[in-house]
Amino acid sequence: MKRLSVLLCLGIATGGGVASFNCGGGTPSPATPAGSAEGPAAACLALAGAKRPRNPSEPGKISVRHVLVQYTGSKNARPPVSRTREEACLRALAARDELRAGADFVEVVKKYSDEPGAASRSGSLGSVERKDVAASFADAAFELHTKEFSDVVESDFGFHVIMRME
Repeated sequence: MKRLSVLLCLGIATGGGVASFNCGGGTPSPATPAGSAEGPAAACLALAGAKRPRNPSEPGKISVRHVLVQYTGSKNARPPVSRTREEACLRALAARDELRAGADFVEVVKKYSDEPGAASRSGSLGSVERKDVAASFADAAFELHTKEFSDVVESDFGFHVIMRME
């Protein structure tokens, strides 16, 4: 319950878009700028950087697909990627929200992913072991059930939305 309250406070768990809240008391802020400490970008960054516990009974290998949204300065980002870290997080959040609304994962990959060749592979990374991917990616991916997708997750490569295939 506390986590839900924090997420609501951050404007994450709103069932679709991201709302802005003033959780210090008073009335909700109608137009907090995205780059401010209390705006949607800050909420997205907090969500993407959340620590995820390791599942002690996780399988050794899983099959995954992902959407990767990069920003200037993320590992392997190449032009034309010119968005800020905050913009990239919000873009990944939009991809996640489309998936929650029932959009096809392959179409979301085509629309949002910056990874070269992702569209032709439908975002597939194939079967991976924990050691094959960044720790934050692995923590999120290995906690998923089959056909479930993650929240926004940050790694050195950018922001991911991950779907476990098997």
